[in-house]
Amino acid sequence: MGVPLKLTWGSLGPLFATAVLVRTAVRDFLPPETHVMLRALLSRAAAAFVPPCDAIIFHETDANGVPNELYDAAQLYLGARCLATASAMHLHKTHGAAVAVASLPDSHATRDSFRGVHVLWTSHLDGNASSSFGGSFSSSSSRGFVHHPFPIGGRQRCLRLEFRRRDHDIVRNAYIPFVLEEAAVLRAKMRERKLYTNNSGFCGGRGGVDDHQILWTAHKFSHPSTFDTLAIDPALRDGICTDLLRFVRRREHYARAGRAWKRGYLLHGPPGTGKTSLVAAIANLLEFDIYDLELTTVMSNSDLRRLLASTRPKSVIVVEDVDCSLGLFDRTCAPPSEDGMLQHALTLLPPPVELAMQRETISLSGVLNFVDGLWSSCVGERLVVFTTNHMNKLDPALLRPGRMDRKIELGYCRGPALRVLAKNYLGDAAVDGDEHEAAPARACKELMGEAERLLVEVQVTPADVAEVFMGCDGDDGAHAALQNLVDELNSRRNVHGPA
Repeated sequence: MGVPLKLTWGSLGPLFATAVLVRTAVRDFLPPETHVMLRALLSRAAAAFVPPCDAIIFHETDANGVPNELYDAAQLYLGARCLATASAMHLHKTHGAAVAVASLPDSHATRDSFRGVHVLWTSHLDGNASSSFGGSFSSSSSRGFVHHPFPIGGRQRCLRLEFRRRDHDIVRNAYIPFVLEEAAVLRAKMRERKLYTNNSGFCGGRGGVDDHQILWTAHKFSHPSTFDTLAIDPALRDGICTDLLRFVRRREHYARAGRAWKRGYLLHGPPGTGKTSLVAAIANLLEFDIYDLELTTVMSNSDLRRLLASTRPKSVIVVEDVDCSLGLFDRTCAPPSEDGMLQHALTLLPPPVELAMQRETISLSGVLNFVDGLWSSCVGERLVVFTTNHMNKLDPALLRPGRMDRKIELGYCRGPALRVLAKNYLGDAAVDGDEHEAAPARACKELMGEAERLLVEVQVTPADVAEVFMGCDGDDGAHAALQNLVDELNSRRNVHGPA
């Protein structure tokens, strides 16, 4: 049995002396040609243990100072995915942003993996840094793929992505697209969402790059409504949620079917049933902006098209109370009579002004083209939502599939909606009271059951119930609110009778 070789401090001296002697003998006694050949053999042997690397360099800007989307996406991706345990990072927060954004500082590196492929990201002030992936970066063992030219005479930030040469195709064709997609998702979550309203008073004009700022006024959108707080039937709520999430995932499906990537919703029901809250919950779920379009301030069909063309992707375009905004009544019925005094006033105007007033108006055809015409496909993914209190007054052409793909009726308050409202306003104890708990909890449960039975007979909206709950607070707020609701429902039943 062999004795294992042990390396001690005492043996290092003779070993080092032997190595120096061999090196001197090779240099002094071997011819130069043999020396070069031996050096090449040793380099090849070392390369067998250190696989060659490739690199892709992303500069922050190009030679003209144009920002590089790949650089920005990579920094955003690294900040969210790879810097949680980093020893150093940059943090940046813009005014009004919800959170700070992390990025990789200069002369620092971080690692990532994708489908079993390990990569190294390094941040530099120029593109001439050496590799630290598995050895020095040289033209004989690795290649650099520069996406943007480096400006002559200047220094700028760049990111260097290094990986094994055998993983080149996966990195170029799968990993980099993955980084871009993840960065787009992160950017959408981080951005401050807006509520836009169309400006009144603009008249015609030529479209241009500044149309959005000219036609729309922006406000911060911070409505708290979510699908968890909506006072609607749970089955209806879940169905809407599923439909919306399927819509945003089906870009390729819409393109394959030859359809614009949009979907139309018509929300109808009595006032106070939660139509506006549902619109806000949809925008919060999809993380879309909202364009609140007031049709009565739009002067013509061409202006309506211009407004549509200026909207941006990932948006909900809302027209509230469409039955009141315009005369989009059913053409199969007799149109409503015109105001005689208005007609008489028009006859007193000069003929050119009268003709202009009659010409500059939105027609049903203009609204139909807005919803489902050629101009409706000029933007990315969008949801078009109309709300109305009287769906039977609208023209059938507006209601057909392809224009209004889903018609959602929001009705009067019933038991499931009442429980959501009670949880929102009064807390869990008002809804989940146990018979074996204290007397107040049992009393709340009894009152909740009584209110649910009365809601079958009395027609009240969720807004009516919310108003009753808003009037009660304090230690006994839940019990007092439910008692007030039961009293109100009994009073309405006695006055109006069962529904």
